[in-house]
Amino acid sequence: QVQLVQSGGGLVQAGGSLRLSCTASGRTFSSLAMGWFRQAPGKDRESVAVISRNGGSTTYADSVKGRFTISRDYAKNTLYLQMNSLKPEDTAVYYCAARPSVSPMATRTSPAYDYWGQGTQVTVSS
Repeated sequence: QVQLVQSGGGLVQAGGSLRLSCTASGRTFSSLAMGWFRQAPGKDRESVAVISRNGGSTTYADSVKGRFTISRDYAKNTLYLQMNSLKPEDTAVYYCAARPSVSPMATRTSPAYDYWGQGTQVTVSS
């Protein structure tokens, strides 16, 4: 069983920055592909960014490319999402997710992920 505990998020003005963190426990961190997903009110959950188990592959949603960066720290068992140049349309509840993986790639398909964090609200004001 994998536990994911999120931190970060909050309220920021458009153009500002936030960093989300997600600390994993219960399984070897390097065995997990991980990702960030978000869900805005009335919308489906969507993939924001994913990263492979060894960190060698990352994939971003077109809407966040060039603004968001996903990374992972193996010494701290922690996944990060650095969000810059935030826009009001980035407002959503953000979730981290993990799945055991042997692949050098990470999928963006949310049903493929077995474990989820508790979610954290990100609100961007205009």
